[in-house]
Amino acid sequence: MMSQKSVSRPNIRFHELHGILTVAPQMLKLFERIQRVAQTEATVLIRGPSGAGKELVANALHQLSPRDKGPFRALNCATLTEELLASELFGHVRGAFTGAVRDRKGLFALADGGTVFLDEIAELPLGLQARLLRVLQERSFIPVGGSRSQHVDVRVVSATNKALRHQVEQGLFREDLMYRVRVVVLFLPPLVERSGDVEALTWHFIDRFNAKGWRHVEGLSADAREAICNYDWPGNIRELENNIQQAFALGEGPIIQLDELTPELQGEEPSPGAEGPITALDMERGRLLKALNEAGGRKGEAADALGMSRSTLWRKLRFHRIT
Repeated sequence: MMSQKSVSRPNIRFHELHGILTVAPQMLKLFERIQRVAQTEATVLIRGPSGAGKELVANALHQLSPRDKGPFRALNCATLTEELLASELFGHVRGAFTGAVRDRKGLFALADGGTVFLDEIAELPLGLQARLLRVLQERSFIPVGGSRSQHVDVRVVSATNKALRHQVEQGLFREDLMYRVRVVVLFLPPLVERSGDVEALTWHFIDRFNAKGWRHVEGLSADAREAICNYDWPGNIRELENNIQQAFALGEGPIIQLDELTPELQGEEPSPGAEGPITALDMERGRLLKALNEAGGRKGEAADALGMSRSTLWRKLRFHRIT
């Protein structure tokens, strides 16, 4: 049964910095830091949770810098095998490996004069960390299978949702590289800590999907708004956008209803089985398996449905040993 009470669009005045939208006062301090740091050549590490908009921060750093006329190239370090990642970053010469039928430029060569953004840098294999260190120290690299060093002029911006110092202590990240990539650290807060942004961005996404002509939404039911505002949004902005997109796809009429949002917002949890109470890890594993099943095994679609990045999904699948 549809809710009788609904909430109409409030008057919202966004602050914007190259695609980053906010009404939260604490984000304005980050905007100021981005603008100051952008004018330097300092290597920047962006700390923040998955789905919070770290690539938007990296792009803003590029657009506000003296390198803004140069290229901006981004790569997620968690999405490729070590061999493919080496080729993507440094390029390869013909015959370097099976299938390398011609020379190919990598990310650093393509971004010469601009900015390279390395997302999920904590996932960079140890075997490639020394090669990245050389780029940062000497501004040069050798393509896969090559023998000649190539000079490159790039600014490196990276991001992670992990503490690199902890990764160093576990032997997963080089200490010398950590000091090179975290000259300046910018902290991007999770969505739930950005005052007013949950509701404001909800309406931003409603406006965006209204423009696509799928459905025209004028308001939220009172219980849908309450669920949205009280949820902790572990998938951050990406999860919020996916929820609004689902509501547009599943519902109809001018009011978004609670039952058009994802089960997590409706307070649904898997029922405990006969073997005892379900743990948080059991619940997460169940969500992953359900999403994969509903997506027909397609991990990209499952990640979208769960409101997380593909790299985050793949890490969780490895953790739960789901193939």
